[in-house]
Amino acid sequence: MAGFFAKLKEGLTKTRDQFVTKVEEILTGRRKIDEDLYEELEEVLIRSDVGVTTSLELVQRLRQEVKKRKLSEAQELREVLKEEIADLLGEEVPLQFAESGPSVLLVVGVNGVGKTTTIGKLAHYFQDEGKKVILAAGDTFRAAAIDQLEIWGQRAGVEVIKQREGADPAAVAFDAIHYAKTRSVDLIIMDTAGRLHNKVNLMEELKKVKRVIEREIPGAPHEVLLVLDATTGQNALQQAKIFQEAAGVTGIVLTKLDGTAKGGVVLGIQGEVKIPVKWVGVGEGMEDLRPFVPQDFANALFSQTEEEDSPEKGEEA
Repeated sequence: MAGFFAKLKEGLTKTRDQFVTKVEEILTGRRKIDEDLYEELEEVLIRSDVGVTTSLELVQRLRQEVKKRKLSEAQELREVLKEEIADLLGEEVPLQFAESGPSVLLVVGVNGVGKTTTIGKLAHYFQDEGKKVILAAGDTFRAAAIDQLEIWGQRAGVEVIKQREGADPAAVAFDAIHYAKTRSVDLIIMDTAGRLHNKVNLMEELKKVKRVIEREIPGAPHEVLLVLDATTGQNALQQAKIFQEAAGVTGIVLTKLDGTAKGGVVLGIQGEVKIPVKWVGVGEGMEDLRPFVPQDFANALFSQTEEEDSPEKGEEA
């Protein structure tokens, strides 16, 4: 199988065309750095779903670096922009796990973003890492959600703890934790309902689930992972803000980065919501969801040739 960096680079093709190629066109079309150039770069960033606030911040950073380094040629901005994007994305932030006993990953997100698929792929990944994993079917609201999770559980080769449709998700969490404690399970990955039409119900339900988890395992959940669909662009930012308020999100899994021109939303998430992107998905295969390595993302975004290399840090986890 091709390395994950190669898949990431391939998956970012449309984003690269929308973003980096247009930046190149602006820089190639002129020699000097002036106010018009900054304004055009700002526009390209905003159009690439980076978000207004983050776009303004990036351009301000560029201004400061140009002044600091005494740059004058437009072409010199390409490398500076890449550096500033990598800096904005920050360092890789790994998932947190319990020092002993079962760890709990609570997975949240609206329907249709690939939440169930993400849970199945995470289970597969950590099974391969040697952890004993179970899934908890906490989305008891949506018809067929439990069945879908069971299918992914079978694919990943893990047990699924469930109750009937319409059951209390907190009761599912309770059952899963007690099952995990009696069978030396390392990791519980819990699904949750993704409805947003009534934020109050969503918030109260998630708070109750978290209370039960915390009561049964002090310090848990160890992660609250929000699954976002990269193809939704700026809508993903709004979802992040709602779920951050409802569930205290600790990390983001960004799915469907392949085949979208809106990969710039990664920057908007980091710049505006301040929640680290911890995992990214670039395909439908079991191996196509991996830890997010910011430097690899910046390198892949600005890659121009197939020969260009990058250390595959994301594959060492």
